Amino acid sequence: MAAAEKKSGIDAASPPPGGSEASRTRRRPTKVEQRADKMEQILDAAESLFSIHGLYGVTLKDVAQQVGVHHTLLNYYFTDKKKLFDAVVARRAGVTIARRMAALDAYDAETKGKPTVEGALHAFLDTDLDLYGHGGERWKNYGVLGAQLSNTRYGADLMDHHFDPVVLRLIGLLKKALPECAEEDLFWGYHFVTAGLMLTLARTGRIDRLSGGLCASDDFDAVKQRMASFMAAGFLAICRDRQGRAG
Repeated sequence: MAAAEKKSGIDAASPPPGGSEASRTRRRPTKVEQRADKMEQILDAAESLFSIHGLYGVTLKDVAQQVGVHHTLLNYYFTDKKKLFDAVVARRAGVTIARRMAALDAYDAETKGKPTVEGALHAFLDTDLDLYGHGGERWKNYGVLGAQLSNTRYGADLMDHHFDPVVLRLIGLLKKALPECAEEDLFWGYHFVTAGLMLTLARTGRIDRLSGGLCASDDFDAVKQRMASFMAAGFLAICRDRQGRAG
């Protein structure tokens, strides 16, 4: 008997193949887990809808319908649409901010406080481009939403609240890289950087049509290969030109 059991690969000391009754019965999620899962579904649906229609083009009923629940459930979690919108923005903001801040800090340490403009921009931009390029459709939706935020008054306060610290960390590195550059030119330079980044995140498809298919608006790897170098040249040019005029 033992030999037969060994030959068949079954350990006599182990439970039968089906396992115990408890192990065969899937553990039911707790109420906390159910609530967390439902919250993620709501935020995912709202993120997708807001990325397409904006804050003013979406209602709580629209989100509820997308999730497949009664709209009173959303009123239970969120007292109004603006609070839902804020929660959607905040959910991923912490992730991208932490990644970029860590990349900037690491680059500053690696260069022993002597960064280059291009290196600082790579640290700031590449981590984000990786998230939006390889993080799945939900991160792409968030990127589109971020592009909307940067071009609206209602989004400006949220951008200030969440993203100012990491932007100012980049500006600090740029000051080290270009100590003779006027501070206002560094801020204008960042203004142009964020404009290019937000247009990229919007994925409008315009570059696809203009280039006859040579470029694709969702090719974040292609953007990553070019954006930091392109923007670094712009910083160097405006700082040099203004210094020359001042001299």
